[in-house]
Amino acid sequence: MNKIIVVGAVAGGATVASQIRRLDQESEIIVFEKDRDMSFANCALPYYLGNVVDSRDKILEATPEMFYEKKQITVKPYHEVTAINDTHKSITVYDRQSKQSFEETYDTLILSPGCSANSLNLDSDITFTLRNMEDTDAIESFIKHRKVSNALIIGAGYIGLEILDNLYESGISPTLIHRSTHINKLMDSDMNQPIIEEMQKRQIPFRLNEEVEKVIGNEVHFKSGTVEHFDLIIEGIGVKPNSDFIKTSNIKLDARGYIPVNDCFETNIPNIYALGDIINAHYRHVDLEAHVPLAWGAHRGASIIAEQLAGNDSIKFKGYLGANIVKFFDYTFASVGVSPQELMHFDYEVVETKQGEHAGYYPGNSPLHLRVYFDNTNRRIIRAAAVGKKGADKRIDVLSMAMMHRLTIDELTEFEVAYAPPYSRPKDIINMIGYKARNK
Repeated sequence: MNKIIVVGAVAGGATVASQIRRLDQESEIIVFEKDRDMSFANCALPYYLGNVVDSRDKILEATPEMFYEKKQITVKPYHEVTAINDTHKSITVYDRQSKQSFEETYDTLILSPGCSANSLNLDSDITFTLRNMEDTDAIESFIKHRKVSNALIIGAGYIGLEILDNLYESGISPTLIHRSTHINKLMDSDMNQPIIEEMQKRQIPFRLNEEVEKVIGNEVHFKSGTVEHFDLIIEGIGVKPNSDFIKTSNIKLDARGYIPVNDCFETNIPNIYALGDIINAHYRHVDLEAHVPLAWGAHRGASIIAEQLAGNDSIKFKGYLGANIVKFFDYTFASVGVSPQELMHFDYEVVETKQGEHAGYYPGNSPLHLRVYFDNTNRRIIRAAAVGKKGADKRIDVLSMAMMHRLTIDELTEFEVAYAPPYSRPKDIINMIGYKARNK
């Protein structure tokens, strides 16, 4: 009987344990989670704080008791893995409640420790990060008991934008600062203009090229010299890999602390796998490494690891396409492919168009901006980005499938849209990209 240890019990860890049990009814599976909760919907946290998700139970998908009862998988919260001895196939675990450490052996080790939120480490009791349910509960309690009426959001990435949107809609007045002018970095910079316009329309204060210098009580001192008062501060300034404990082993880490894995999600050490935000893999459509810390990759990795352990070694990871999306008030910002910063590796051309999302004569039409990058050497699509109030998600999903099958920009003319006036045009915006590319 195989003894399988999983480190981390959120998206990647809980899912891989569940997928393994689906294919393997015999092995012992133990999951160690350093925090309080397992298998919660991480992406739902801003929407819960904004009262869009109206029940806490809806985002807590499982408990250790439920997991054991249904799947005979042991999950131990508040148990932090602090070291790995890959020579002796053992780990050191610190029980945060008893404050005792112990050794646990394994036959197979699966690492899904995720990342932690970066922090400015401000000396302040009104400052929070948002990464797990414990953070969420602390913020919710703070808002309720301190009667929060305004908040400072630091950082204009996904977390910052989603928190700002949701706090505003719940009646809290937000202010946004960002340390540079490059907000929402997975999107082309000029396509982010609707973010600025949406804040201006709602008279939401924001300042770019701004940073916090210090916090004294509720008084926030900025590097620009401005001093303002806030009830709450939420930092959304990126993440760092939870990989310090891995440094005790022979498992390879890259320069940033992430774990390189192969097409089976194996590390460089036999019988040790990794998945989720902690890994570095590769793109599917181009020859580049890729770190894509999003939910799809964690779930795909869980399935592939389970199949590998069950002996189905023909099922392997073909790579990321990097599809991503964020809602900000009335707009959707979506992209797929290499990041804007990675375009420098290619000899590329750009085709873009702006047109109504559906037939112009049908009520409710709104502009949709679609931009597609293709490689000059083979005319294959390497990146696409879309912004609009409606339809951006659909077009990016279509282009993701096109890139998955390595279609050229020219083949977009052959895309057959499901046409009716409320949904599209007879010649869809994707078709228009293909026709425009003929001149490139």
